[in-house]
Amino acid sequence: MLSSAMDLGFEPLRGDVQIIRNEDDVSQGLEALLRLDPRLVPIAADAGPVPLRLREPGFAGLAHIIVSQMVSRASAEAIWRRMLPADGLLTAEGYTLLHAEAWREFGLSRAKAETLSRIAEAVASGRLDLSGLCLKPPGEALGELTALKGVGPWTAEVYLMFCGGHADVFPAGDVALQNAVGAAFGLAARPQAKALTALAEAWSPWRSVAARLFWAYYATRTRRDMVPTG
Repeated sequence: MLSSAMDLGFEPLRGDVQIIRNEDDVSQGLEALLRLDPRLVPIAADAGPVPLRLREPGFAGLAHIIVSQMVSRASAEAIWRRMLPADGLLTAEGYTLLHAEAWREFGLSRAKAETLSRIAEAVASGRLDLSGLCLKPPGEALGELTALKGVGPWTAEVYLMFCGGHADVFPAGDVALQNAVGAAFGLAARPQAKALTALAEAWSPWRSVAARLFWAYYATRTRRDMVPTG
């Protein structure tokens, strides 16, 4: 029988939003998950350590997620190195000053380049506060991010998870995560986003930790480092 998060006595870490900032928060979330859903106990035993994986919120964090989407890790890191200025700090203001064809030199696709330009302009003009966004409730924050052309639900959810530290976000559209849950529960086929979203409701308010757990679990099965794939 699944327990209620209210029964377990968990309170939001900051206002109405639970924020993950360190390994202790991940451990707290994992302990809560194992009590919320005992089916996760053997999965956690197989998964080993559940990684924190946090980046600073802001333009660089969101840009890195967009660059990494749908390409190999090696390709993403090569593109990212070419994008970084000499001081190693990629800012929205700096990105808006790049020449029109810089994206070709970086190795970006036109679609990603256009998305990054729109985000950079919104941040530089003050219309978008990516750090402040991380402290808003997930629904509100996701709505603001996906209102930007080119930013889909997966990108917004992964940003809130790994830059904002939101504890209760679950990127159900992530293919690697779908495969991980399917393998963990012995499903005949990997669950699609709608079905996985419904399944993940049992893990609130720690769905972000559940996602980390399933990626870690699948990594042990495939013997490779699992990262969000989109």
